[in-house]
Amino acid sequence: MSDSLKILMVAAENDGIARCKVGGIGDVIRDIPAALADQDCKTSIVTPSYGFLHELAGATRVAAIRFTFAGRLDEAVLYQVRPRTEAAGRSTHYVIDHHTSLHYNAEKEHHDIYSNDPPGRPFATDATKFACFCAAAAAAVKENLFGPLDVLHLHDWHAAFLLLLRKYDPSCAALKNIRTVYTIHNLALQGIRPLSGDRSSLESWYPDIHFGEEIPGELRDPRWIDCINPMAIGIRLADAVHTVSPSYAIEILEPSRPPQFFGGEGLDGDLQRTMAAGRLHGILNGCEYPDVRPAKSDAKALLALIKAEAAHWAARRSSLSFADFTVFQTLEKLEAARTKPSFIATSISRVVDQKMLLLKATGSTGLTGLEKILKAIGPKGLYILLGTGDRSTETFLTEAAATHSNFIFLNGYSDKAAKALYASGDLFLMPSSFEPCGIGQMLAMCDGQPCLVHRTGGLRDTVKPGINGFGFEGTTLQKQVDHLAVALKEALHLHATEPEKWKLICKAASEARFLWSDSAKQYIEKLYA
Repeated sequence: MSDSLKILMVAAENDGIARCKVGGIGDVIRDIPAALADQDCKTSIVTPSYGFLHELAGATRVAAIRFTFAGRLDEAVLYQVRPRTEAAGRSTHYVIDHHTSLHYNAEKEHHDIYSNDPPGRPFATDATKFACFCAAAAAAVKENLFGPLDVLHLHDWHAAFLLLLRKYDPSCAALKNIRTVYTIHNLALQGIRPLSGDRSSLESWYPDIHFGEEIPGELRDPRWIDCINPMAIGIRLADAVHTVSPSYAIEILEPSRPPQFFGGEGLDGDLQRTMAAGRLHGILNGCEYPDVRPAKSDAKALLALIKAEAAHWAARRSSLSFADFTVFQTLEKLEAARTKPSFIATSISRVVDQKMLLLKATGSTGLTGLEKILKAIGPKGLYILLGTGDRSTETFLTEAAATHSNFIFLNGYSDKAAKALYASGDLFLMPSSFEPCGIGQMLAMCDGQPCLVHRTGGLRDTVKPGINGFGFEGTTLQKQVDHLAVALKEALHLHATEPEKWKLICKAASEARFLWSDSAKQYIEKLYA
């Protein structure tokens, strides 16, 4: 009989299979199982099917799952799904298909992993979807459909309902024999819903669970006591709690003070108690380091590639967007110019406030962070930002690109464009207001592009100012914007006046290693033991 640890990861995303990734959760679920396999662990992963993943080529039906949800007996189907890479093939991938997991976006003509609910009903659709998914997953665990398990590793609020069922549903008592680990990927998203009085509420999902005279406090949000907080449940009820960088584990012990500091997001008291009990651990995510990396392109080749990718996006849209128009206009001017950009700054990011607030906010001179960046790099420099996200932030960036000839906003995503920007930029900008870990800075460093970062969370743990990159801090939002500009000017001055020192920083960035093998060893020692 094998002594290997047998782990089931329960998550909303899994980039180990096709079309099951939105953000960083998918990256972690894709990469950590292979590193755990090197440590003689056997990992399975399960996500919802979202109405389409069970139809992927190579998917096979495993079994029907019978479970109780919303006061009635229900049925879902467990499928094993083909991994999309050789590394992902070192773990076993499952999806659970049930009608609540179906969300078809008619506007975009595809299935979405997450739903957008109307104002006043945040998380309503997703909370019901994941509460049902967890009930089905718990039943599958009880029926031994994943085989015998030593660890249930639950990722973010979407999977936290399993901990509620484990403790309070008598039919799930068998789960108490399995160690539970809860990973916080983004504390800002907590899945809060009412306890009762709504079709998307604790009472509606699990009416057959008898909590006693009143619903226990450990299920309630600390600010809105008539609401359930899945993120808080994960923190309170798991045997071990994990954040994806050491610095983020320390930062979330403090209360948030937006907009200058984002800490515990209302759960700092719970996190302080978790840390005091020895259950909270910060372990840095890793990064894949392929043997061959893309070659650095010159400015002309990079701009030609960007133009081709932008044309590809535009061709797929029913009409030319203003963002696309400004890209083509700027690129045509650059092609007509006799000189190439002397310095190229890059960013690849979700276009949301977490990542872009410091670009939108104003410093002491009244200029926004983005205006300060563009002023610092000057007319001979170029800043290229690739990403999608909030409509209001996309509009802000599009308008800036229309009025500044040294700024290109690529409002879309392309692996080809991203790889070219990581490989060919001079300086990667990552001014996130908070960053649980971050992957962009690791990928840019791998390609020898130093990074300028806000020294928060995983950015603090990976980028060392003056050694392999540049950083800034600030006690107020205005100071953060000002200090971003100061740090950029210092980097630009070094690039222009001390090329040998700049090369040393680039070399140190390229040689920095953040290995999943190190993460896996810490998982086993600190989380799974």
